[in-house]
Order: sequence, then structure tokens, then C-alpha cells
Amino acid sequence: MKSRKLSSKTLIAVQVVVVIAFGAAYTMGSRESRQSFDEVFLQETFYPEVKIERELPLRVKPLYNDPAVVTDEELAAVLKQVRPKFPRKHMKPNHVEHALRTWSIQSTFEDPSIVSGVEMRDFLVDHARFLASWGDEAAPLLVDEPAGISIRWGTQIGGSVHHDHWLASLTEAGIHRDEPVFAPSRRDMTVNDVIQQSLRDFNLDEPEVEWSAMAFGLWIPPVKQWKTSDGRSVSFDQIVLRLIRGDKRFGVCVGTHRVYSVMLLIRLDDQFDILSDPVRAEGYAYLEKVRDLISVCQFEDGHWPANWMEGKTALTHPEEIPEYKNVIATGHHLEWLAIAPKELHPPHEQIVKAAKWIIHNTTSHTEEEILQKYTFYSHVGNALALWRSTHAAPFWKEWRKTHPYVPEQRAENAPLVAPKPKL
Repeated sequence: MKSRKLSSKTLIAVQVVVVIAFGAAYTMGSRESRQSFDEVFLQETFYPEVKIERELPLRVKPLYNDPAVVTDEELAAVLKQVRPKFPRKHMKPNHVEHALRTWSIQSTFEDPSIVSGVEMRDFLVDHARFLASWGDEAAPLLVDEPAGISIRWGTQIGGSVHHDHWLASLTEAGIHRDEPVFAPSRRDMTVNDVIQQSLRDFNLDEPEVEWSAMAFGLWIPPVKQWKTSDGRSVSFDQIVLRLIRGDKRFGVCVGTHRVYSVMLLIRLDDQFDILSDPVRAEGYAYLEKVRDLISVCQFEDGHWPANWMEGKTALTHPEEIPEYKNVIATGHHLEWLAIAPKELHPPHEQIVKAAKWIIHNTTSHTEEEILQKYTFYSHVGNALALWRSTHAAPFWKEWRKTHPYVPEQRAENAPLVAPKPKL
């Protein structure tokens, strides 16, 4: 009886040692080995994760500092027009996203009616801030997922209009990868979880891939290929081929965002070799074709028309085009040209003429009129800042040193600016 008790104790001791050893091995093992064990034995589902080696996104630097395109005074006048003077109630995510990519998270303003970069960031990454602006009048912008967070996008009220525009805009604004993201029922997520969710969900057959291309390109190089949650492999080669596929009139903002995204990826390829040589050549040839088209379709006043992809026909057989669409075409072309090598430029005098037209157009409208088409005019501010080898926030900060803020006089009986919501 005594020996039997002893053997039982010995057996228990052995089991304890085995459990401890197994636990130690599990704890010290690689993440992949732990996930494999949990997937097999605990029947848990894991999703592929792309290793990102940076905490802050890459930036593609502008290539020029050309006061012939835009002077300091002209740039300041344009930036004044596109300051994010948004009402705090019912702030539109699409407006905030566009403002952030132009002004960055570091932007600050002395005028209390203008939304700072940090306030815009917090509105997008914190459901409580979104709720303070929208209440129950709009569905949440941030959507809880089993292993991450996705963004509600589309034409519904209070949503991000374009797929991955939220991510691309915050990326260009300089968001940190570890920045917390507070969804309605999840408080343990970060921007990295949004990136990983977007990479897993990506589909080459989506109507719009421009924003995904930008966000992925600025985060994951030198990684050039990854797998989605359905096991499909996706590469930057495939994305470039997808961007240049089909008629040039297709795509966001009269086809100009495709051009910017292709140019961005080629610039990133210069540093990280994320494209194969044949695909890079195809992408470059696509940009050369765009150059040739806009070289022959510019109107005498300097604007590029929304049907720029028709080349000479757009000039010889002009169409009735709403002004804002010509603003889109001209501003967006100036934007991608600011990061393009000179070989992809139309004649320099055409760039200057386009800039002068867009400067006059932007400064001749009231701030209220600009706000109605804010998303388009925000690209004008960003494009012109790039042509001076700078960005809106640092330029504006320097400009204010010699041009201090003077509060606007409020007309008698005019309503006061609405106070910030208490969060």
C-alpha cells in the first residue's frame, strides 16, 4: 500500500514536470509554433500577419522647390483657404481624412474654429470622439472584427467614402503604428491591427485599389508579397498591373488617383525593389502616356480638363465640364508631378500655367465655397506645398512667425463659434 502511494506521488510529480516543461517550451517557442499548436489542438483561427519593420510610415519626398510654380505668398493664400475649418458636430470622415493627409497630425492653428491635427486623428481613431460628433445619427466608423478593426466605408452618412482611404490618409499624415484605436467594443487594438486587417481583406477585383496601394506601399516594404485571409497571394506587381488596367477615365477622381498611386509605388521601388523589372517598365510606360496626354490637352487658361485622357480631342472638341471636375484634374496632376522625375513632366511652362490657374481658382472662392468641395481643394494645398519641397504644417508654422494670427472681427449679432464637445 505504501509503495502504491509512492508511485502515485511519483507519477504526479512526473506529470507536473512534464506540464511545466511543456509550458516553458510553449512560452519560449516562436509565435508561429504557438499559433500552429493552438490552431490544431484548440481549434482557434489565426490570420496571416505581415511583418512591418517600421514604427512610422515611409514618406516619398517631393523632388522640387520651384517658386516659379508657387511663391510663398501664393502658397500661404491657398493654405489659408484649405484650413480644416470644420464644424465639430457631424464632422465628415472624408473631409477629416483629406485634411489630415494635407496638414498632418502635427498641424496646429491659433484660430479655435479650426480643427488641429491631433483632434482630427482622435476623431478617426476613437469611437468615443466620433460618437461625440455624431451621436446615434450614424453607425460607428470603426468596425470590430475577430482579429482586428475595419473601417465602414461607402456613401452612408458618417462613413469613410473610399475603401482604405482612412488608412491611407492617416498613413500620409504620419500616424504611429502603435497608436491605439478604440472601436465600439475593443480597447486593445492599434493602427497595426487596422493595417493587418486591410492586408488580409484586400481583393484585387475591388473597384478601387488606389488607397490600399498607397497605404501598403508606405508601410510594408521591403515586403513585396503577402497572403490574404483566403490564402491568396498578393504582390505589388499585381497591384500596379491592376492600377494601369482599363481605360484611363476609370478610377477615383477622373482617373488621377491611379496615376498618383503608380508614381508612388515606382518611387518606393527605387529604394526597396518591390516591383519586378517588367512590371516597373509597364508602370513607367503608363505614366509616360499620361504625360503625353496632358501635354496636348491643356487649355489656354492653364487648367487640365476632367476628360484629360482624351488628349487633343479634349481641347479641340471641348465638353461642358463642371468647374470642380477641372479643379480635380488640375490639382491631382500637379500632385503626382511633384513626386515624378522630370522625364515624366510635360513642358515646365505648362506646369506653371496649371499652378497659376489653380491658385487663382482656389483663392477666388470664399471659405464656405471651398468647404463644399473641400476634398478636391485639399489636394491643391498638398500639391503646391510639395512643389516647394515642404508640407502644409511646417510651412504654415514658419509663415505665422512673420504673419501672426489676427482674429477675425465678428459681425454684431453673429453667432459665436460652437464650443468643442466635452469628451
